[in-house]
Amino acid sequence: MAGIYIHIPFCKQACFYCDFHFSTSLKKKEEMLHCLKKEIALRKEELKGEKVETIYFGGGTPSVLNTSEINNLIATVYHHFDVIENPEVTLEANPDDLSEEKIIELSKTVINRLSIGVQSFFEKDLKLMNRAHNASEAKKCLKIATQYFNNISVDLIYGIPDCSNKEWEENIKTALDFGISHISSYALTVEPKTALESLIAKGEIKNVDDVKAEEQFQILTKTLKKEGFIHYELSNFGKENYFSKNNSSYWLGKSYLGIGPSAHSFNGIQRSWNVRNNTHYIKAILEDKLPIERETLSKTDRYNEYVMTGLRTVWGVSLEKIKNDFGDDFLNYLEKLSNRFIIEDLLYIENKTLKTTQKGKFLADGIASDLFKLN
Repeated sequence: MAGIYIHIPFCKQACFYCDFHFSTSLKKKEEMLHCLKKEIALRKEELKGEKVETIYFGGGTPSVLNTSEINNLIATVYHHFDVIENPEVTLEANPDDLSEEKIIELSKTVINRLSIGVQSFFEKDLKLMNRAHNASEAKKCLKIATQYFNNISVDLIYGIPDCSNKEWEENIKTALDFGISHISSYALTVEPKTALESLIAKGEIKNVDDVKAEEQFQILTKTLKKEGFIHYELSNFGKENYFSKNNSSYWLGKSYLGIGPSAHSFNGIQRSWNVRNNTHYIKAILEDKLPIERETLSKTDRYNEYVMTGLRTVWGVSLEKIKNDFGDDFLNYLEKLSNRFIIEDLLYIENKTLKTTQKGKFLADGIASDLFKLN
């Protein structure tokens, strides 16, 4: 089974913290949609007959497209790939795009999952991040969307300057009050060359506080656990049967095909990525060329990637898989380096699987990097 990711590189406005690829100009939208469909056709053989079980519209802001444009892209996937009977089809959306009329339209398509970028229910937080919607729009869209969609994920950001722990608790409660079955939550991160980095440097916005971010992460994990959510990946929490199948396939090492500028693909051995430029992407596709760079992963690369993704998830790092796929040298290396993290109560072994403790979850990426092999 494989997945298809379609990157829609357009946004109404730029969020201060975002370092994803997008443009706030929609002038090239028609050309882009034509090229996305053409790339799908050009790459129809790359999954080598694997059935497609997930289709995911990410960005950017896919909800800037109208329903007809989205349906045309989905139809193109169905035309060129073997899609299972009931695939998970996710649309990332912003609250300001989800009018009642549009939600009803989307509910009549094969889209069966919405990932809604709320981020916060407080006006001051939304303004600080330069989000395009307001708190009222976020609540209104969730009230309507939950009437038409059973599978909804809400994005929330913690560690926002001047967002108190009490306000953070209220953010979580507000999402839960709508009966949401999945929450993706990320720490506000200062990425290089973003507006947020510049505003912090100028003193116009307070810098993020890592201590407060970890406090709010712990609040999040404990609150959602009480509400029956499973913390199945570092930033993702879902009730049973509501895990993101698309994202889970990434973490479990399944194949996926990325369509659109900056989109990444993976086939188990080779990773590839499209050019991160709309104009260059369009020019290449119109010339029947794929603007792709490819990298064949070494055994060490694949080991490091497995350790990174494994420690971020509820499935952990299987010691038997390390032995079978990479050999005794890699297993001995992992066991030796992980021992100090076990002593520090950051990792533990259960059923021959290495996992992070509650204390270690927030530090999972750093721990994983310390377990990497360098050659």
